[in-house]
Amino acid sequence: MNGTILVVDDDQDIRQMLRILLDDEGYAVEEAANWAAVEQMFQSPAPDLILLDLKLPDKNGLDLLPPLKRQWPESEVIVLTGYATLDAAVEATKLGAYHFHKKPFDIQGLLLSIERALEHKHLAEQSGLLRQAISNMSGGASPIFQSSAMKAVLRTVERVAPSDIPVLISGESGTGKEVIADLTHALSQRSKGPFIKINCAALPRELIESELFGSVKGAYTGAQGDRDGLFHRAEGGTLLLDELSEMPADTQSKLLRVLEEKEFRPVGGHANQKTDCRILATTNRVIEEALREGRLREDLYFRISAISLRLPPLRERQQDILPLANAFLKRFTAQAGRLLDGFSPEAIDLLQNFAWPGNVRQLQNEVQRAVLMCQGPLIESGDLTIAVPLKFGDGENAQFTLLEAMERDAILQMLRGTQGNKLEAARRLGMGRQTLYNKIKSYRITF
Repeated sequence: MNGTILVVDDDQDIRQMLRILLDDEGYAVEEAANWAAVEQMFQSPAPDLILLDLKLPDKNGLDLLPPLKRQWPESEVIVLTGYATLDAAVEATKLGAYHFHKKPFDIQGLLLSIERALEHKHLAEQSGLLRQAISNMSGGASPIFQSSAMKAVLRTVERVAPSDIPVLISGESGTGKEVIADLTHALSQRSKGPFIKINCAALPRELIESELFGSVKGAYTGAQGDRDGLFHRAEGGTLLLDELSEMPADTQSKLLRVLEEKEFRPVGGHANQKTDCRILATTNRVIEEALREGRLREDLYFRISAISLRLPPLRERQQDILPLANAFLKRFTAQAGRLLDGFSPEAIDLLQNFAWPGNVRQLQNEVQRAVLMCQGPLIESGDLTIAVPLKFGDGENAQFTLLEAMERDAILQMLRGTQGNKLEAARRLGMGRQTLYNKIKSYRITF
């Protein structure tokens, strides 16, 4: 069904005509001849849309709208009346009606209004789900993304999530690619299905195909029985291919065929199996470089990037730093059973002016550590392990942009703080070891 519509009108002929019309359009239809009948329905699930006659035998006029919207705030209302005036239409809109039609009404015009009202309701629901999903992930109700760049990303997620179109999410390590993938699944039509994730960089090349596609008995040494792969386990849901550009090229070729033909063949098998799952993918590599270096097949890229989202690094969206820090503070104080009043002005200044080479993940780790280590009611600058360089124009940094110089110095400070232990530095920075190695090479850091 396309939705449930409640027809409230004392004229039986009009109710019958609307029922036949709406049944033909695929809507579920309920009827009420007076206000008393409507009140008896208040304990039932709310209809998606109400077609409301303002002149009922036991209640009359615009007084009908306020109690309706209080009881069913998410339901859209289209007013139908034979006593239409401009003032009444304006007042009905102010009281929450989506549209106003004068009797006798144009059938096609009414159907168009119904379609638009239900679409408006659906978009409002999706926006509410988006806000709730972000709230759940941040541990609080305050918005954690205030920069225009991230608001644009979230608007795109809101629009594309209900579809089955593949989405490629790119960005540096720690920028929140998996969070955006989680949101996309949570807002999709497949949200009640499984959400399966695989890190393509974490598996050796000889295992990744059997992990994705499954295998049959005897396909390789030790394969003592048939084994389902992730495409099978993700049936009816979503499959996230994390770090897609680290997948071997020959496996990428097989993945392309799965995307095009909606079927796969288990390793060692002789028959294809159908698959019904949505594909999301992430990469921390610059797309153009990954294509040029052959790490990402061009044909797969064009197939999987129908929607491509780039998450900017945290240093490019300073407006998000403090909201994110406050969200993490709320989460980790609750987990630790502590009462903290927030960050001192000096700590806030430090947080907002640091380069954050490990992006959101590093900020999260920093706040978690500070919650555990601070002594007073506020997190002070001394409770933080980060430091902002006093100058950026020295000989070593002169060849970099200001933001690059800040990031370079932040990495250098962390390496010195860990006595050159790259693994520990990567952990504290909230980035992968290989990502740190790449940045050390790119910035020509020596210590």
